[in-house]
Amino acid sequence: MIMSHKAPDPILALIIIVNGFSLIVLCLVPFQLTIAQQTHHNQTYSNIEQSPFLQDISFDIDNVTFSHHMASVNGIQLHYVIGGQGEPVVLLHGWPQTWFEWRHVMPALAKNYTVIVPDLRGLGDSSKPASGYDGKTVAEDIYQLVSQLGFRNIFLVGHDFGAEVAYPYAAAHPNEVKGLVMLDVPVLGIGPGKNLTGLWWLQFHLVRDVPEMLVEGHEREYLTWFYRHTCNPEAITKDDIDVFVSHYSAPGGMRAGFEYYRALPEDIKINQEYSKVKLPMPVLALGGECSFGNAALDSMRMVATDVRGGIVPDSGHWIAEERPAFLVDQLFRFFGNATNNSK
Repeated sequence: MIMSHKAPDPILALIIIVNGFSLIVLCLVPFQLTIAQQTHHNQTYSNIEQSPFLQDISFDIDNVTFSHHMASVNGIQLHYVIGGQGEPVVLLHGWPQTWFEWRHVMPALAKNYTVIVPDLRGLGDSSKPASGYDGKTVAEDIYQLVSQLGFRNIFLVGHDFGAEVAYPYAAAHPNEVKGLVMLDVPVLGIGPGKNLTGLWWLQFHLVRDVPEMLVEGHEREYLTWFYRHTCNPEAITKDDIDVFVSHYSAPGGMRAGFEYYRALPEDIKINQEYSKVKLPMPVLALGGECSFGNAALDSMRMVATDVRGGIVPDSGHWIAEERPAFLVDQLFRFFGNATNNSK
């Protein structure tokens, strides 16, 4: 793609090559690059003013009622969805998704549990601050939300970056997590999580400012590659993609997502420090058959004392959408055993 028919002189040509083919080609004059960087650093990226309609709005999924809410936590506004009754289960989504990732899992869980599903800092309808995207800070966001809701002991489920938030949450509050579930990613900096340099997008997203400029206007095309790169490419439908892209294409949406990658060096330091003391709570670690496999299980065995899990058959990275019934069954079994063992 070329931005204009006649490129000014001089130009800076930025080309990202992946597996032998050109993913994106963009020509920018140097002053355009400078202006884009200045604009990025001057923005505050808070969308709470755009989202008052989310407060206390109810909706149904499979005849189960949930509701939207906003909470002030850790200096930001956090959007969350809640429904059901019983012991609390907190579901933390990954990138490039929002709370909507859990739509197929929430109704079944809500029949026996209070299901709390936040949009992580910067994503979905939560505030988009300029900083604070490391796992420890985001975990504190979630901890303050749980505390405001009046809960203490929770079941905690994290997928992708949600798992990278769930681990520091459990490490910081080991006596307040009844059971921890890690889906499809290893703990960064631990065991299989020490070397993820083979992931081209990880290296790309770490670069400051450039990914935002290259992807702008092509968010749907770019993100669809990730949703389709899996065992079951139709599990996330075009309508589902519309929901996710509507948030990530909003001002600051892609930048906030990339900031989670840019916080990875800090996450690794934090995780390695936390790993000096093993987690005491039961842990379930599951990985997609055609994704990270046993990486989550192998890394959790290095940082926790009571770990079980394995591979989710016929699933890629998007376990909650590719194999929701399988996941729900695994969660019910795990939560039940964790509850029985704690008595």
